[in-house]
Amino acid sequence: MRENKPWYWIPFLNFASGFPYAIIISVSVIMYKNLGINNEDIGVYTSLLYLPWVIKPLWSPFIDLYATKRKWFLAMQLVIAIAFLIVGLTIPMNHFFMLSLALFWVAAFASASNDVASDGFYMLALAKEQQSFFLGIRSTFYRLSMLTANGLIVILGGYLEHQYGDKTKAWSYTMIVVALIMILLTVYNFFTTPKVEETTETKTTHKASFGEVFATFFQKKQIGLILAFILLFRLGESQLLKMLTPFLIDEKSKGGLGLTTEDVGIIYGTFGVTALVIGGILGGIAISKGGLRKWMLPMFLSMHLPILGFVYLSHFHPVGDINLHLEMFSYTFDYILNPYITAVVITEQFGYGFGFAAFMMYLIYVAEGESKTAHYAIATGFMALGMMLPGMASGFIQEYLGYGNFFIWVFIATIPGLILSQFLNYPADFGKKKEENKI
Repeated sequence: MRENKPWYWIPFLNFASGFPYAIIISVSVIMYKNLGINNEDIGVYTSLLYLPWVIKPLWSPFIDLYATKRKWFLAMQLVIAIAFLIVGLTIPMNHFFMLSLALFWVAAFASASNDVASDGFYMLALAKEQQSFFLGIRSTFYRLSMLTANGLIVILGGYLEHQYGDKTKAWSYTMIVVALIMILLTVYNFFTTPKVEETTETKTTHKASFGEVFATFFQKKQIGLILAFILLFRLGESQLLKMLTPFLIDEKSKGGLGLTTEDVGIIYGTFGVTALVIGGILGGIAISKGGLRKWMLPMFLSMHLPILGFVYLSHFHPVGDINLHLEMFSYTFDYILNPYITAVVITEQFGYGFGFAAFMMYLIYVAEGESKTAHYAIATGFMALGMMLPGMASGFIQEYLGYGNFFIWVFIATIPGLILSQFLNYPADFGKKKEENKI
């Protein structure tokens, strides 16, 4: 009964989850940096944009209670598109920073709601065997959406900066293009996603069990240690992500690397995301072969050790540039490839993709049992909180320490989570693919 052609809608529905997230969390940092916003404000205000993902478990039951998942994600994708469009229109205005932040907040709440509705829709629209099969497809297209945002959109912004000689106009037009992409995704998803949901769902059950769902999560064994680990594991990474773009773009006189917007787009949007995808695929394969216990420590080290590469870059600013000529939009980019920067980014992104698989697999273990979906949402909410709070302080810490000492601090900040991970209890073979019975 589920002839709903999942190959037609799964890729782009998941693309519509990752694309706005990347624009709100990552591309906004590059945009604000190029528009003259200081690091402290970038760190605080863009980190606050994580909040909707932190608190989404609080309103996610309402997505079950009212209307269908399909109506929710279509409505939320349209809201995101409208918010991005208005961001583009407000950039030339006075007080654009606060105006655009308010609109990014609207888009962030809509994006978090879109994620909840989309995840629920997958569970309803796909049979059990289909869910596991399409898990890799979902992950791949989520990462491709990150490539589009952090690569092509950033490159487009840099191209328009050169074309107009006006960063305000360039990013205004770039955000309008982002809005048009979201509109196209919404229209496509409207026509391709199947109407598989019952409109006469009983809703009293959700209301009655809502408090119990939260209570049972906090009754799990080792819950104090689990929460401390989830909150602290990304303590270093959360600060690194917020200050990395400013470090790459800032002038060398300020301790940065002095890269252009196109440089950042090409390095992270092509080399970086390619390494991220390969690392993520290999990480999943490794856990499925050897189990979580075998790979937990090696994967966590692969995430954190590459930070030392940024310590090296910030202290020595190595040179050895290679000139490349790339053509895009009928425009030739004179791209200067610094092999040291590129190698550090590739290593860091591969290590992140490879190692993060272990962290997400552990969150899946934490959510095991009844109310699995809700408990996973709570766990990822705490994860987002662990990203938001340190990220808010990152700009102030960087300005106080300077880039060189800041990256040393970021590396030190990874140690508490690494230590806590060694005291967690979970089955050694969790995540390992079971051998099929042979007759």
